[in-house]
Amino acid sequence: MIDLAVWDGLLRRHVDSRGRVDYAAWQGQDARELDGWLAAQRPFDPDPGDGPEAMAFWINLYNALVIRQVLDRFPLASIRPTWAGIPNWPAFLRFFSRPAIVLQDRPLSLDRIEHGILRPRFGDPRIHCALVCAAIGCPLLRPEAYRPQQLEIQLQEDAGRFLRHPQKLRFDPATGLLHCSRVLQWYRRDVLAVAPSIGAWVSRYRPDLDLPPRPRIVWLPYDWALNGR
Repeated sequence: MIDLAVWDGLLRRHVDSRGRVDYAAWQGQDARELDGWLAAQRPFDPDPGDGPEAMAFWINLYNALVIRQVLDRFPLASIRPTWAGIPNWPAFLRFFSRPAIVLQDRPLSLDRIEHGILRPRFGDPRIHCALVCAAIGCPLLRPEAYRPQQLEIQLQEDAGRFLRHPQKLRFDPATGLLHCSRVLQWYRRDVLAVAPSIGAWVSRYRPDLDLPPRPRIVWLPYDWALNGR
């Protein structure tokens, strides 16, 4: 069992109810505490099954490593750097592809954790409402750690919170258009593995929208600005 007290305390101190992170305070006061918590995880690899302890571990680790990478570069306006106003895609992709931690002698990147472990092992599209890439367009960071015994409730809350955010989802009954976050576009395969359509999956968490079976979908712009405050 992992000790989540340090990570939970850091989140409660530096993340507000809107999912905004006080990176300046975190960098100035508690960066070493985060480093110590991450170092303590390095010998630990949970059961390779698909239980809640393993899932909570990988979500917490992913989000903590994102925070660590931002703190290493703070201050910054976005994790998607630009050069002369043009997105610097190589630097952006390295944010996710570079090794972020060594776990039992295995270097792991954010991409490896998300696409090589979380997605194939758990097959739960709600993880895309929990993994936070430090952008305003991504899900809101919870001001608490994910805990195995509370994970189902937390993921349900995350999905509902994500799909109730007006910048992530809107439905226009007059036109029948469902305006969706690009998160659902990028991971539509995961959604369609558990639901017949994106609209059907959304309806599980937003029955109040009274969506048609297959609404026409418009993808919303994604905001890459830092989720700071």
